[in-house]
Amino acid sequence: MARYDQPLPPDAPKIPAARARMLLARMMLLAKPEWRSLAIGLACLAVASAANLAFPQAIRVLVDGAASGMGSVDRAAILIATLGAVAAAASAARFTLFSVAGERIVARLRRDAYGKLVEQEIAFFDKHKIGDLTSRLASDTTVLQNAVSVNLSMMLRNAASAFGGVAMLFLTSWRLTLLMLAVVPAIALGAVMYGRRVRRLSRDVQDALGHASSIGEESLVGIRTVRTFAAERVEARRYGEAVERSFELAKKRNVITGTFMGIAMLASTCAVAVVMGYGGRLVARHAMTVGELSSFLVYTLVVAFSLGALGDLWADFMRAAGAAERVFEIADRVPEIASEGGETPSEVRGAIEIANVQFAYPARPDSIVLHDLNLRIAPGEVVALVGSSGAGKSTIAALLSRLYDPSRGAITLDGRDLRALDPRWLRSQIGVVAQEPMLFSSTIAENIRYGKVDATDEEVEHAARVANAHDFISRFPEGYATKVGERGVQLSGGQKQRVAIARAVLKDPKILVLDEATSALDAESEHLVQQALDRLLEGRTTLVIAHRLSTVKNADRVLVLDHGRVVQEGTHQTLVAEAGLYRRLVERQLAVA
Repeated sequence: MARYDQPLPPDAPKIPAARARMLLARMMLLAKPEWRSLAIGLACLAVASAANLAFPQAIRVLVDGAASGMGSVDRAAILIATLGAVAAAASAARFTLFSVAGERIVARLRRDAYGKLVEQEIAFFDKHKIGDLTSRLASDTTVLQNAVSVNLSMMLRNAASAFGGVAMLFLTSWRLTLLMLAVVPAIALGAVMYGRRVRRLSRDVQDALGHASSIGEESLVGIRTVRTFAAERVEARRYGEAVERSFELAKKRNVITGTFMGIAMLASTCAVAVVMGYGGRLVARHAMTVGELSSFLVYTLVVAFSLGALGDLWADFMRAAGAAERVFEIADRVPEIASEGGETPSEVRGAIEIANVQFAYPARPDSIVLHDLNLRIAPGEVVALVGSSGAGKSTIAALLSRLYDPSRGAITLDGRDLRALDPRWLRSQIGVVAQEPMLFSSTIAENIRYGKVDATDEEVEHAARVANAHDFISRFPEGYATKVGERGVQLSGGQKQRVAIARAVLKDPKILVLDEATSALDAESEHLVQQALDRLLEGRTTLVIAHRLSTVKNADRVLVLDHGRVVQEGTHQTLVAEAGLYRRLVERQLAVA
């Protein structure tokens, strides 16, 4: 089990202002494919804003017309109702168009980001927690969705209302307008400082949430281990501590937001109070009418609310900039080992050579796993790798599938360096049956068909028969349509292993890697699985990683590894006959048996 009580990594680098502006500009570019919907939405926005800006003029007519007769009042009331209807319809259309466009944008972003994510080399996943990566695809993209859709339309609406309102204020009374605007620079300066602080906190909050998600996901994936060790409260406490960390950061962000909002509202209220006092004096001196003062006050409220909303939206955009950086890190990353591209030979014989290979996992570059390893496997040969845990057996299998590249040296297939071959083509030539096969939470047939996605039902059944899986599958009420559950939990170890072998049979690879394929099985399951494996490896170049004699003794050659080096080589019989590590391993196994 991984330890979850370790401290969070150091806070991510703060986003400079120039970087934030670049991220915001790139976020806006995400909306480019939806320009038609957004253009119509902008037209609706213009109509709604015009109607709203005309509303205070209707109030002016209503107030000033009250003294001249009911006819003016009725016309003003009808005008107000008409403007309200137009604004409501246009606002509804604007919201719908922008919201739907935002849903399409985030769906496309998630597809693209996930596509880039699954193309990353395995070393990338060694360094990043899955929970954090899934958090970027879920919560971070949702933050971006609001920024490029609803928040964008709200920003444009409030900006139009603010600028249009200021223009109407100048037309109504330039003296009162200058007085009111005296407070704006202070609010704008505060908004800039507030936005910078919130941007930094938002990135920290998203990182903390990703850390908490990673803890939760790892605990749930390993729930059987958690339950076995009665560690439910321990895991709940660890997850709670991570959530508390994110809560404290979010609370700090919200306190700053609330403080800024309060100061901005106080400044706005004071400005309105000053304007109303001075406006009342102008009315008393007959320098303006009561209707003009009324419309001016309404415009003042429109501008105040719009500026306040813009401050909130600016905070949301800064929050989105922090989330955008996390998502774009995935979208922009170029994998160190490409998923495709390179030579695709028309024929594969299966000759493998490992020449002077040294390797250390990228996540642990100072820990050398393989030391100047040399190995040749002839076409159709079955070679077994044995040795203590950590000797480098599974590492060789990973290098053969080019999940990693050697730190030094080369691995060739039929004389061609693996780095020159198309990785997708290479992996299509290699079948892997692991100790703990990964089954997906779908049907048995779909899991077998993973080896060949366009296989017919007859091909799937044939592969299952070869793998000794057809009989137990047929006993299920739903047969091949039986759901296996998450990670295949509805099947026993032997059943999962045979489904994995059927998948390899269907793939029909030229090279086969058996990585401890029978080590976790009981005697009966091992017998059935071994029969299936014997059929599977016929005519194929096979690399067997195992401890059990039943798997090793029939190999053409046995290589004994110790600390990343080949220390013995020969057949099972010759190695047992001579003193050495292999003989000691066999004796220990027999003693345990």
